[in-house]
Amino acid sequence: MGEVRVGTSGFSFNDWIGEVYPKDIKKEEMLPFYEKKLGFNALEINYTYYSMPTQRTFDSFSKRTSDDFLFSVKAYKGFTHEKEGDLKKLGKLFRDGIGPLKEKVKAILFQFPFSFTPNKENIDYLKRLREEFDGFNGVIEFRNGKWSDDTYIETLKSVFFGYCVVDEPKLKGLFPFKPVLTSNVGYFRFHGRNREWFNVPSEVRYDYLYSEEELAEFVEPVLEVGRMADMTFVFFNNCHLGKAVKNGQMFKEMIEKKY
Repeated sequence: MGEVRVGTSGFSFNDWIGEVYPKDIKKEEMLPFYEKKLGFNALEINYTYYSMPTQRTFDSFSKRTSDDFLFSVKAYKGFTHEKEGDLKKLGKLFRDGIGPLKEKVKAILFQFPFSFTPNKENIDYLKRLREEFDGFNGVIEFRNGKWSDDTYIETLKSVFFGYCVVDEPKLKGLFPFKPVLTSNVGYFRFHGRNREWFNVPSEVRYDYLYSEEELAEFVEPVLEVGRMADMTFVFFNNCHLGKAVKNGQMFKEMIEKKY
């Protein structure tokens, strides 16, 4: 059984203040509080989708967490959505930026848009991306459900890319929950089940609190992947008003009872 770590997708949110953080907390105190008070030992960093990571920021992340604390970093949108720049140049900038975390970085998450469909051109691009990030645990999150076909699961295995298992509303076009392992790292992201997904602004799309009964459904699938993986991450992305923290703590307790 590999280790299973639970955390949230991001930590520095203003609407968490007064919900899960003290009202008088300072920005620089949030990450230590996240680890020591909220009880998480893993974090998915998401701001790096919008802007390139910098050594200064990631050095700060490293210094404000314990040696045992682990990170996943979301890839810059230039790798997944825009794909207009020089891949090698972007790759070096990104790797240099996250460099201060060193061995604390255990995964890089590449989230592709719905328009990224399975075809030869895109599969070839995944192979190029895998080569560019050789030495890192790369994980792919697809949005287009066509990628859930077993043929493409085998494609990920062949290039040793991790597969991001997602839970999101059961709406036509969204990706299904399919707990599989394609590399040595298991990876789960829980987005919530807000059925207004397509009808609300992105900032409230993730406004959803899982019930204990709903979370209980995920325990065995996570542990099944965890038994095969060296390390498995579970990140809650239902971050609106700190709901990810509440669900993360609930699920962490459920998993620990099963060890």
